[in-house]
Amino acid sequence: MSDLPPAGLYRTTLAHPLAPREIPANTLVYRGDGDDGPFVVRPYHNENNRWFWQAPTTPLDDPDWARTLIPLPVEGFYTLPEAIDLEGGGRWLESAIVQLGYDGEGHGILFIAERRSNLEENALFFSDRGLRIEDDLLRRLRWSPILPVSDSPDGPMRH
Repeated sequence: MSDLPPAGLYRTTLAHPLAPREIPANTLVYRGDGDDGPFVVRPYHNENNRWFWQAPTTPLDDPDWARTLIPLPVEGFYTLPEAIDLEGGGRWLESAIVQLGYDGEGHGILFIAERRSNLEENALFFSDRGLRIEDDLLRRLRWSPILPVSDSPDGPMRH
């Protein structure tokens, strides 16, 4: 159905008309396409601040309901468009690297990148505790193309 939104992350604003208990209002969903057609699915589990998805899925064949979904940026790495002053002191600086994740209600959560100076590895770490943000900031984050690298014995791929 071409009148459905593209595959991706969304926040519901209304409960699914045919499955209100499975897909309530104000929840994170993934909109995908499967062998049986378009579907929505709630998150299954979270690992390293990223959601993973698993059946059962709920068919998505109602374009009117689909239009009520709020599109969300993909989970991943971004930089801050501005500094953020934290409650109780502290500050995350403009252009800091953050990881974007979501809570179960589809609200953005930022996890700040940290370099642990007491370790020999040159790696960034992200806490499992983050800062919930408003949609305004969520929409202004700047994508940061940090490439995944496998743990192959040949080392990272060079470009």
